[in-house]
Amino acid sequence: MTISRLAQPSLPSETLCEAVDWAIMSRRSIRAFLPDEVSHKEIEAVLNVARFSATGVNMQPWHVHVVTGDTKRKLSQAIELLDNNPAVSEHLSDPYDYYPREWVSPYIDRRRKVGWDLYGLLGISKADKQGMHQQHGRNYRFFDAPVGMIFTIDRVLQVGSLLDYGMFLQSLMVAARGRGLHTCPQAAFLKYHKIISEVLEIPDHQMLVCGMSLGYANERCVENSLVTDREPVSAFTTFHNNKKETTL
Repeated sequence: MTISRLAQPSLPSETLCEAVDWAIMSRRSIRAFLPDEVSHKEIEAVLNVARFSATGVNMQPWHVHVVTGDTKRKLSQAIELLDNNPAVSEHLSDPYDYYPREWVSPYIDRRRKVGWDLYGLLGISKADKQGMHQQHGRNYRFFDAPVGMIFTIDRVLQVGSLLDYGMFLQSLMVAARGRGLHTCPQAAFLKYHKIISEVLEIPDHQMLVCGMSLGYANERCVENSLVTDREPVSAFTTFHNNKKETTL
């Protein structure tokens, strides 16, 4: 479907608002997918919407590598081979700092809570290091989603383009929800950027941004019942008003 960017909406304003809000608020990280195929047409449709994301001076810094079938299996196997070898994996580093080098409150508290909430649902205790490793390793199989995505950016670009990239990823995930699909954006792939570039023949001037799983959620899996807490607007917003009061 082609939509003019200047066209008026075809839905009543209340229905449109509800649909957009639902797509944004129902987006969550899914960690178990059905094997049901996502057609090339659907993948392209989601990307077609995301390409209209905001981007400084229209630079459009995104590049997407869609992996399915044998290519996805080959990529997953190559990463898992390294991930299951601590002597190698412990010495690998990310191409950029996604997370802070020093964790402080409240960010460390939120990180811990979502981690233990997930492991709690899966029955993985704090002492079960192998269980944690196996669950984390499911990232590299794209949580069994039929579609994996690897996102890269030209190394000459700077932080502003990463901000643009975040808007592109959000648009992609919201567009997926509108089609009944779910996603899981994954920074876990960063550590293995060299082997990913090798398998997918990504040129040196492209830096890995993150990965993403795309498909239909397996709602029978307990991990997909995880819903993270979000702070209320009052916790992160300051309203400034310099309007002077007048007295009659």
